[in-house]
Amino acid sequence: MSRARVAVGTIELHLSGVDSLKGKRHVLKGLKERVRARFEVAVAEVDHHDIWQRATLAVACVSHDSRHANEVVSKAMDFIEASIDGSVIDTSVEIL
Repeated sequence: MSRARVAVGTIELHLSGVDSLKGKRHVLKGLKERVRARFEVAVAEVDHHDIWQRATLAVACVSHDSRHANEVVSKAMDFIEASIDGSVIDTSVEIL
C-alpha cells in the first residue's frame, strides 16, 4: 500500500521595499506564480494579511517520498528568499 507524503514549509518575510497593501499583493502574486511554475508546488499567503511589510507564505508538496517532498519545499523556500526585496524572519518545514 502506498502512502502520500506531504511537506509543508512556512516562510515569514519582511518586505522592506513595499509601502502599501496593494504593493504587497502585487509582489506576492508574482512571487507565488513563479514558485508554482518552477517547483510545481502549492503556495499561499497564510498570515499577516493586513500588515503591508510582513507576509507568511506556506509552500506544500505531495510526493511518494518524504525526502523528495522536503527537498522540493526547501528549494522553493530558498528561491523565495533569493527573490524578495527584504529579509526572511523565520522558516520551518514539517513532513506530514
